[in-house]
Amino acid sequence: MSARPANAHQARLLRLLRDSGPASRAQLGERVELSRSRLAVELDRLLATGLVAADGLAASRGGRPSHNVRLTPQLRFLGVDLGATSVDVAVTGPELEILEHRTRPVDVRDGPVAVLEQILAMAAELRAATGCAAFDGAGIGLPGPVRFPEGTPVAPPIMPGWDGFPVREALGQELGCPVMVDNDVNLMALGERHAGVAHSVGDFICVKIGTGIGCGIVVDGRVHRGATGSAGDIGHIQVEQDGRPCPCGNRGCLEAYFGGAALARDAESAARGGRSPELAAALERRGHLDAADVAAAASAGDTAAIELIRLGGLRTGDVIAALVSFFNPALVVIGGGVTGLGHTLLAAIRTQVYRQSLPLATGNLPIVLGELGPVAGVIGAARLISDHLFSYPPAPH
Repeated sequence: MSARPANAHQARLLRLLRDSGPASRAQLGERVELSRSRLAVELDRLLATGLVAADGLAASRGGRPSHNVRLTPQLRFLGVDLGATSVDVAVTGPELEILEHRTRPVDVRDGPVAVLEQILAMAAELRAATGCAAFDGAGIGLPGPVRFPEGTPVAPPIMPGWDGFPVREALGQELGCPVMVDNDVNLMALGERHAGVAHSVGDFICVKIGTGIGCGIVVDGRVHRGATGSAGDIGHIQVEQDGRPCPCGNRGCLEAYFGGAALARDAESAARGGRSPELAAALERRGHLDAADVAAAASAGDTAAIELIRLGGLRTGDVIAALVSFFNPALVVIGGGVTGLGHTLLAAIRTQVYRQSLPLATGNLPIVLGELGPVAGVIGAARLISDHLFSYPPAPH
């Protein structure tokens, strides 16, 4: 994608066509504050660049027939959602519809060179599967703090060897296209905002409970990253004074008590301590436990597994209640791999939030699971890079 919007009007038109799909000139005119003649000029310029294409006749409103326009169908965005133990990679079309999607196990502790090689191999597979010669842009989410303007991870607790690694430059050089990098939970929030449960909500928080715990903060439809990109790092809010040691170096952090890694550790403790027959059987069968084992044990009525989920949900709810009181969101979205724990987890979180936050903040506050599941991050990654490309003045890169 060599062409870029030449002014703010063109940028807005491109984003409208991305978010709403094909539209007639009359429909676009109703959504933007442009005269009919200026709208015609800007659309004709976009058609000339190849960013926009004609898309058949629009429904008649009387008078001369009008053509629909849409983003050029050939646009291809690559979305990458890297977690601690797996990676999702997808190719989307111009309206961020997923064309091909792959997920693979990966250990982020193997370091950036090995992990990015796996991502590039998956990207090559997807390029071949979709028949596209090249990607127009790529977005990637990392499971740790990211200095957003530079696209580099900064002292990520669960990513040894990644500190300061130039992810954006390395991927951009290999892929031959613009690349944007962000924290994975911010991309989950963008995905749910674009095509999920938060599609019509301007102010919300999206809490991802995976191996770790993070929070995406969306204000007036835009991700709030803070001064340096670390906004929403709630997994390292202290929930117990002088509590358990955390990989970040502090003690008593939320992540030390809940999230995939902490839950697996506590589940194994319950299994070995004779408190959970279901978890003990799973441990003997598999040699290790994870959140899926806890969910299965809880579904079978195992009281120790249910209690692990309940306590984790209550601790997480404590932190979310403070966020709700501070930010007053219109919606709380819960996502991530640990959401397979289901109703027990959601009920515990709701209990704490509704109990601890003020009635004015919670009187009409839905707390729901995300709709997009494992594709939220890759859709959000595609949204991130398309926001960058469909911006004017051009966003810093």
